Amino acid sequence: MQENQTLSFFQVEKILDKKIAIVFLNRPEARNAMDWRFWSGLPLIVDELEKDEAINVVIIAAKGKSFSIGLDLVEFNERFKDILHGKIADERKKLHELILQMQEGFKKIMQSKKVYIAAIHKHCIGGGLDLIAACDIRVGCKNAVVSLRETKVGIVADMCSLNRLPYIIGYGATKMMAFTGGDFSGEECYRMGLFEKLVENEEDLLPETIKLAEEIAQNPPIVVSGVKQLLNYMESHSTFEGMEYVALWNATYLDSADFREIMAKFMQKLKR
Repeated sequence: MQENQTLSFFQVEKILDKKIAIVFLNRPEARNAMDWRFWSGLPLIVDELEKDEAINVVIIAAKGKSFSIGLDLVEFNERFKDILHGKIADERKKLHELILQMQEGFKKIMQSKKVYIAAIHKHCIGGGLDLIAACDIRVGCKNAVVSLRETKVGIVADMCSLNRLPYIIGYGATKMMAFTGGDFSGEECYRMGLFEKLVENEEDLLPETIKLAEEIAQNPPIVVSGVKQLLNYMESHSTFEGMEYVALWNATYLDSADFREIMAKFMQKLKR
């Protein structure tokens, strides 16, 4: 993995025999508050993992006491104060472009051919929620505290939470989180469907997430990728359009090397 100051927010570990990579948010002294290194580095991390054919599943976890308390507001205001308080259209355009740039890492996770699993403990606030919403599956700890906090700081959440959460937890629960900006416990997040799996304590969080990632990583990557792409497609298309899409997908990609191997083993079992 490329090493430079831009990527210093992250620590990447690969478990090659399991076809898994773990991307740790690694600013524990600041509870993984997302400074510019996060926003500029995340797209580069995802791009590098996307090119690694030895990796099928990526876990996003965090070092320290919290998953992430979200955007580092102090650093952000200092770095972009001229853009944030621009008075004319040219300056507002720069802010628009900045927001789109910050969204890029989350978009890449959603568009990735690999499965992304978030492992969440303690605080998961604002941008932290955006990050886990961009992932495919979320494993949470009971001690998690999740908040779509932007409402309380005068921002309409613009990274991806408001766009993704309705498909994950439904519109009612999304409105509850967004309108209140309140804190939701790990158990509440599990009940509403934000967490697909809930673990008792932090010691179990990463091992349980790795176990889940390993199960997924053992499946044919071309099939898992196809499933992910279909589910993404279905967020903005009808059932019939989705059925046409998957028919076209299988007509194109069904006869893969993995499919032939699986069918050969199946036929051998029938002959016994």
